[in-house]
Amino acid sequence: MRRVLYFCICLLILVFWSSCRKDFEFSPSTGNLEFQRDTVYLDTVFTNIGSSTYNLKVYNRSDDDIVIPTVRLENGINSFYRLNVDGGTGQEGPLEGKIFENVEVLANDSLFIFIETTIDIESLPNSDTQFLYTDRILFDSGSNQQDVDLVTLVKDAIFIFPNRDDDTGIIETLTFDVNGDGTPDETTIQGRFLDDSELTFTNDKPYVIYGYAAVDAGKTLIMEPGARVHFHANSGILVTDNGSLNINGDLSTDPELMENEVILEGDRLEPIFSNVPGQWGTIWLFNGSINNSIEYATINNATIGVLVEGDQNAVGSKLNISNSQIYNSSSFGILGRATSITGENVVINNSGQSSLAATFGGSYNFTHCTIANYWNNSFRQFPALLVNDFIVDQDNNVITNPLQEANFTNCIVYGNDNPEFILDDQGAQFNFKFTNCLLRFDNDNIEGTGNYQFQNELFYKSNIFNQDPDFEDAFENLMRIGANSAANGNALPLNPNGTDILGLQRDATNPDIGAYESTVFDD
Repeated sequence: MRRVLYFCICLLILVFWSSCRKDFEFSPSTGNLEFQRDTVYLDTVFTNIGSSTYNLKVYNRSDDDIVIPTVRLENGINSFYRLNVDGGTGQEGPLEGKIFENVEVLANDSLFIFIETTIDIESLPNSDTQFLYTDRILFDSGSNQQDVDLVTLVKDAIFIFPNRDDDTGIIETLTFDVNGDGTPDETTIQGRFLDDSELTFTNDKPYVIYGYAAVDAGKTLIMEPGARVHFHANSGILVTDNGSLNINGDLSTDPELMENEVILEGDRLEPIFSNVPGQWGTIWLFNGSINNSIEYATINNATIGVLVEGDQNAVGSKLNISNSQIYNSSSFGILGRATSITGENVVINNSGQSSLAATFGGSYNFTHCTIANYWNNSFRQFPALLVNDFIVDQDNNVITNPLQEANFTNCIVYGNDNPEFILDDQGAQFNFKFTNCLLRFDNDNIEGTGNYQFQNELFYKSNIFNQDPDFEDAFENLMRIGANSAANGNALPLNPNGTDILGLQRDATNPDIGAYESTVFDD
């Protein structure tokens, strides 16, 4: 009985106390809100492409529950920004996402405002190819008004995308001779062939590609110095039978700016996406494409940086790539299949599988290249360099093709795994040689057997094993080598000796291994 009486008294006290509370009596705001930041930078977007969602936290530091009469965009219905305040979209109709009324914030609490934008640069006054768009979020009005600035850099671009059927919604796919038998094959690859007027990419505006921009038979796609090419998800360049790709970047006067390089990367320009692998597909040099060249290019964040197929007996190599960098490929940096590739001053790093995979035989010659892999996003199955002469078909049959040559001269092959190269042969012809290279291979179980007889000068000559390359910061794709690198002065002098990837003259008698001549890093 006593316990029941005690419970009833406590319940009455609780009810009486609750009825006297003023928690649900909201006072008007007095202009004393505090903000997570005074300016929200929405980074850079392309015209008519939506931004990421950014957030702003608004604090009520007072001991009173308050109501903000209005939260609105200064440009109102004409603003290219849109807001979501604590999950609400505000007024209906044209003002949705533009104005909010009677926004409540509890004492010593906060609310989130989420901000997005999609900007049409052509509708802006005095717009150029690049425009700084601004607006403000206004809190309250009159003497209590507070504001937070919104800033976005918007760029105009040339958009290339496949057609879509208005009735069915089906997106155009590519039809070309896939099997090399002279018969066009309909594929499931979304994209379209470039018109003749689109076959030269200049540096006037960036290019944004949806699907695969394909180069037809007898056509050549030329990318001029300073061109910027951005790819949407599952997009890329595809060069078909008898077509060509010539990426003609040039040495920049300031290597930090890369103003004359051709840069190929994803279409998300926000800094958070700058090193995210697998944002787009690949540069696909299909079987039968000819005379492909890549000079002074940087290829970022693809699934496969460059996929090269077939034509291992091409005159002068199917692909010549020089003074170029490939980073953050979710699968392979360069993947060759029964093909021919010549590379000089090439840097490849951070690949989900191999940075360079020379597979199903072919002909490969790499000189003064840095083939590294410091991938740390997940487990990777393969080393930085994979060389083999076979494929396994869907019936598990092993099909071989001769490895005519795989020559690596003055190259660094290194990474954060061990070993960092595998030579896997199943056929009779498997020709390879490493000359004056810095290699990571420390495996007593297989060293001295098969393809790993490092004392045999028919295959290995004047190489250095398992010594520090002294990269500037390999995990950040800074691949210059420092004064303490084992690569310093140990390359084979060539005639002519030439320059490194930055245009620095190589030492005539004691050049450095890899794509870079060594430097002294700043502290």
